[in-house]
Amino acid sequence: MLKVSATEVAKRFSRYRQAAQREPVAVTHHSRVTEVLMSKDDYDEYVRLKSLATRALYATELSPESLRALEESRMDAKHDHLNELLDD
Repeated sequence: MLKVSATEVAKRFSRYRQAAQREPVAVTHHSRVTEVLMSKDDYDEYVRLKSLATRALYATELSPESLRALEESRMDAKHDHLNELLDD
């Protein structure tokens, strides 16, 4: 990934916009990456992959119906051996 200062990007934005079509461009401020320029295709792929990521929820974020469904659910008997691991 190409790393460039924010000042350099401001001076030569067109150059780095074009470079971002080939590879992400990390923009730094005081030697710390603060933004990344990337192509629209790369961004679309990022959004697609992010949408596939699972997210953990607090019980308080679940609907009453979902909580009830969890309370009433039962593990398949083929996994009973896993209960022994909880006894440790």
